Amino acid sequence: MATAIVVGLWLGYREAKREGLPADDIISAGQWAILAGLAGARLYEVVFNWDYYGRYPSKIVAVWEGGLAMHGGLIVGPLVGAWLAYRWGLPILRGLDVAAPSMVLGQAIGRWGNFFNEEAFGRPTDLPWKLYISPEHRPLGYAQFEYFHPTFLYESLWDLVVFLLLVGLLRSRLRPRPGALFFAYVGLYSIGRFAIEALRLDSFWLGPVRVPQLASVIGVLIAVAGMAWTSRRATESPATS
Repeated sequence: MATAIVVGLWLGYREAKREGLPADDIISAGQWAILAGLAGARLYEVVFNWDYYGRYPSKIVAVWEGGLAMHGGLIVGPLVGAWLAYRWGLPILRGLDVAAPSMVLGQAIGRWGNFFNEEAFGRPTDLPWKLYISPEHRPLGYAQFEYFHPTFLYESLWDLVVFLLLVGLLRSRLRPRPGALFFAYVGLYSIGRFAIEALRLDSFWLGPVRVPQLASVIGVLIAVAGMAWTSRRATESPATS
């Protein structure tokens, strides 16, 4: 996690410099957004797993044992970052565009924490890239299985693909539309997460619906609306936000 944060901030600083933005202020907002995102990720985990945390409230603060839900961080972090940008007079949409590659690269690195914690894996499998899970980390009803889908790896690889698309293809094309790169990130990440979540054994459920898949659908809808909004905005007036 620490590596993901350091790399994300380093890349964010470089991106801010590249775009001619006040890099120090952007990074200051980013640091607070990261802290808020971590808090949001933990809150999301606790809320949707209250059956467990309600019985063991001391575990709520035991973040070193794992339990950071990505969607919680992706909701709270950008909102706090955008609010700080507004308060400090920074360009909100361009700041979000700077943050997008840093966020998804940080996610790609951060997912490897799941490997060391033996969490966020998928169904049993015999595929060549199967992941061994020690008995104490196997879900109830799966004690007889040794190997599982490394869904954390799938998501890490997808995040790397999204990162390469953002910086290698979309950044230059979407520069005239502030905010579009961020919405592209939200949409691309959500598509991959929706597909990968279908393999997970530890999904949060809301009735018959996997909460992360529901969040991913909402993310895609927000991305589509955001892309349309930035396109319309760019045609109406010169983009300076």
